[in-house]
Amino acid sequence: MKLLKDILARLFALWALLWFVATMLLILLPTWVMGLLPEPTRTRWFIGLSRIWMGIFLPLAGVRLRITGREHFKKGQNYVVVCNHNSFMDVPVTSPGIPGGNKTIAKIEMARIPLFGLIYRRGSVLVDRKSEESRMRSYAYMKEVLAMGLHMCIYPEGTRNRTPHPLKEFKDGAFRLAIETQKPIIPAVLFRTKQVLPQHRFFYFWPGPIEMHFLPPVETAGLIPDHTKELKEKIFAQMWSFIENSKADQRGRL
Repeated sequence: MKLLKDILARLFALWALLWFVATMLLILLPTWVMGLLPEPTRTRWFIGLSRIWMGIFLPLAGVRLRITGREHFKKGQNYVVVCNHNSFMDVPVTSPGIPGGNKTIAKIEMARIPLFGLIYRRGSVLVDRKSEESRMRSYAYMKEVLAMGLHMCIYPEGTRNRTPHPLKEFKDGAFRLAIETQKPIIPAVLFRTKQVLPQHRFFYFWPGPIEMHFLPPVETAGLIPDHTKELKEKIFAQMWSFIENSKADQRGRL
């Protein structure tokens, strides 16, 4: 059975790749044209286009996406969205899944991929983690993104979670950013992206459901940078508890 599943998963991977490339080519020209628009209009239009793209691609790839908690986003308010990170599937789900215009912190290496790199750059704040100068520039740009009224999506674990635990230890950046800009934080939790696109399997894709849950916002008004550790631990505990409780509920329904 394992051999059969491996063969099927690679056939599904080929199917998903073909549809990803085909649908990507359809939005390539509009994405390039949007580069002529000023910010934040450019990003808002691009995210709208991305929602259409993923709304077509995900069902064709056999992925069913369920999103809850959108009501936590209040009109006229933008947020720092912090999300768990388990798979390369996370960004295609979170970026169009967040209500309103948003940018995602993303590693610069992916932006060098021909054609795809153009699309990747449109919705991202790029960072070279090996360069202190690049990290400082990206942090300053994230402040600009929030000042423009866009949401900023950050994966506080830094890299994909390869541990057996629900979450990796969080880094300070997202929480310091929220405090310094006095923007509330909305935690977001993804389920089953690593089952669809596992980290440890080459050219492996298994269609199935993915869930994205936005949790109630956490205010930062009145906090100072000295509160970064406390805020980070509070959000970590909130997300960890949600993941564990969801697992328990799921077991109870089986």
